[in-house]
Amino acid sequence: MDSDTAPDLAMDLDRLPKIISVDDHVIEPPDVWDRWLPAKFKGRGPHVEKRGLAGIEWTGAAAYREVFDDSLPDKYDVWFYEDVVYTPKRNIAAAGFPKETWTGDPIRYEDMRPGCYDWKARLADMDVNWVEASMIYPTVPRFCGQTFHEGKDKELGMACVKAYNDWLVEEWCGDSAGRLIPVCLIPLWDVPNAATEVRRNAARGVRAVAFSEIPHHLGLPSVHTPHWDPFFAACEETGTVVCMHIGSSSRMPATSPDAPPAVTASLGFVNSMASLMDFLFSGLLVRFPRLKLSYAESQIGWLPYVLERVDDVWEDNQAWAKTKHIPEPPSTYYYSNVFVSFFKDNSGIKALDVTGVDNVSYETDYPHGDTTWPNSQKVVGGLLRGLDQVSIEKILRGNALHMLGLDKVG
Repeated sequence: MDSDTAPDLAMDLDRLPKIISVDDHVIEPPDVWDRWLPAKFKGRGPHVEKRGLAGIEWTGAAAYREVFDDSLPDKYDVWFYEDVVYTPKRNIAAAGFPKETWTGDPIRYEDMRPGCYDWKARLADMDVNWVEASMIYPTVPRFCGQTFHEGKDKELGMACVKAYNDWLVEEWCGDSAGRLIPVCLIPLWDVPNAATEVRRNAARGVRAVAFSEIPHHLGLPSVHTPHWDPFFAACEETGTVVCMHIGSSSRMPATSPDAPPAVTASLGFVNSMASLMDFLFSGLLVRFPRLKLSYAESQIGWLPYVLERVDDVWEDNQAWAKTKHIPEPPSTYYYSNVFVSFFKDNSGIKALDVTGVDNVSYETDYPHGDTTWPNSQKVVGGLLRGLDQVSIEKILRGNALHMLGLDKVG
């Protein structure tokens, strides 16, 4: 057997290249905004209070409501920011715990695995998991900063966005020798300042920014308008990747209000699928040909039909479907501009000739309930069995480096 084939690599896992995970999360330490906000805003940013919780009620489509009872002896860490309430849950800080404990119940910081909130502990957990580098998405601000977008005081919100970015870049990722890769936030409500924040962070080496997969769901203009052009221009100019995580539109897919959480969890890819169609038909990738988009935690098995369908619509329905501003088949722009990722997706790997060996990367989703930690090496070795070594290298690290415009980590 040829020494460069994947069956050898899958059997000898130590020969797999180190992983660059394109989707992991930090659960922000309780004092982030207390320490990083300017004096003018001290005490007004997101903060943690110890509260008694009688329960956390599922209200549908990944939405919850806390029921407080401070007479209870057990107190939990609850985040507050203006009218927003967020309680860390066991299925969000799942790493290191048995699957049967990955519930929607609250969890205290002292009960979490330290790698959830401590960067040194995170590096140690990455070492255990065969991960060299990791792109870091937020938790408390939500996946593209919706918490601050929904706030009433936009001056405070802007300060909170900048404080988060400063903490993430300078402290949490700053001493990691490039192994922790920041995904920064923007003020979604202020496009000129969003573009300024992209450039500010790019000047200190940041290569990724969080954005909403479907901004219309946040009450914002869609990507079919020129509203976002200054932001996308700044991203193209600086080589900053526009990163869209499932849930970044604050509306997870659901079939009915009484559908169980399993339905929403299984449909998590749907917004990413819809978002990709938006971008492919918007003309943005025609106007900004060097713009790079990344979809996180949406898996890849849905892509073959979507790419086939958008090309068929473009080819057969130009008379009425308003596609004449797209000069090439829409799938062309997927292959040139879009990056996707998976953690467990045999279907997508089997269709790699369509999903794109140059477009697909791996993610470990630490510390969420879908994480493959601490077995990512074994899991991905099995998934990639049968692929050639060049393809494995691209999926586990090369495509991530290319997306971020890096030659190497650090």
